[in-house]
Amino acid sequence: MRATLDHMRSMARNDPRQYDELADQWWRPGGGFELLHWLAAARAALIPPARRTGAVLVDAGCGGGLLAPHLDGKGYRHVGVDLRREGLRVAAGHGVRAVNGDVTALPIATGAADVVAAGEILEHVTDLPATVAELSRVLRPGGLLVLDTVNDTALSRFITITAGERLGFAPPGLHDSSLFVRPRRLIEEFARHGVRVEVRGARPTVTGLLRWRLLRRGGGRIVPSGLTTVLYQGTGHKEGELS
Repeated sequence: MRATLDHMRSMARNDPRQYDELADQWWRPGGGFELLHWLAAARAALIPPARRTGAVLVDAGCGGGLLAPHLDGKGYRHVGVDLRREGLRVAAGHGVRAVNGDVTALPIATGAADVVAAGEILEHVTDLPATVAELSRVLRPGGLLVLDTVNDTALSRFITITAGERLGFAPPGLHDSSLFVRPRRLIEEFARHGVRVEVRGARPTVTGLLRWRLLRRGGGRIVPSGLTTVLYQGTGHKEGELS
């Protein structure tokens, strides 16, 4: 792991190749992506059971497929799209239909998705308008959008990068704070494509963070918060009715 982190430090911030270096961390208990497991569980809690047979959920920037176990029994065909093939290989091993592609040009038919999940991806994209346009395009009328991302504030930059990386809560270099997204901007971008989004704050449990940091054990959760200052979740529906 030390050699991997040293190599990652030689890369530019937000370089997608870093996820290839960390592919063995996706499902490692207490590993570098532990917090992402908590986020996946919280994201899945916002997704209701499918309303029709053959319903499709598009998982944009699916990584290693962490959403998969939380969708069991909900009735969706789970399609994961990601830029990095190493992550897709891991996701496929967990039952995700893995599709290689860029979130700014999704290889998914227009209106194909009953649900679009965009978890921990919007703070990584370098073209937010194109990404929002694509997420909205593949969502069918009446379909559900579920997202979570990092706010563009001084506190979020400190917690996510300065403190988070120094204290070992996140591998170094994965985030570029210039790409963090304020809720108002995200709401306005989606509104241009007929998707009305509402957001709420979210935070990890303190006991979970301490358990992970000190003992390298999981079991933490993401819970709602009255503040969107650091992390926030969003849900939205595309104009129209599900057929």
